[in-house]
Amino acid sequence: MATSYWEPGAARPYAPHEPVRQPVMPSADGAEPSLGELVGEIGSDLSRLVRDEIDLAKAEIKQESAKAGKAFGMLGGAGYAGHLVLLMGSLTAMFALAHVMDLAWAALVVTAVWAVAGAVLYTAGRARLRAVHVKPEQTVQTLKEDAQWARHPTS
Repeated sequence: MATSYWEPGAARPYAPHEPVRQPVMPSADGAEPSLGELVGEIGSDLSRLVRDEIDLAKAEIKQESAKAGKAFGMLGGAGYAGHLVLLMGSLTAMFALAHVMDLAWAALVVTAVWAVAGAVLYTAGRARLRAVHVKPEQTVQTLKEDAQWARHPTS
């Protein structure tokens, strides 16, 4: 069976693992369904609900993991930029702009440029990392709704 992934803001996915059955109804002669039939229907509905909730949680966790991966990539870029600050600072101290200004001032200028680049990458990566939600919010909400319905199925 193909797995459908849920998109935030879209209607909740319904990918049943078994065909939807009609509820147990009184037979043509007016006999009520047996207790066993009713319990079996409840059990099957409950297991389908649990499987659907697990599918929804998997889809949410996959989306949040992708966000976290991008944020960690930016933090890795900030680390690389920090490494370049040290490298360029050292090289600049020896070679850069020795003929234009004093060697120490030239090294400080190049190091400051790399420090700004590292700070920008770090700030952007940290902001994206804060936007990642590890807890599957939509699943928690639907579980609360399901629990509320189970307590009061007629309301």
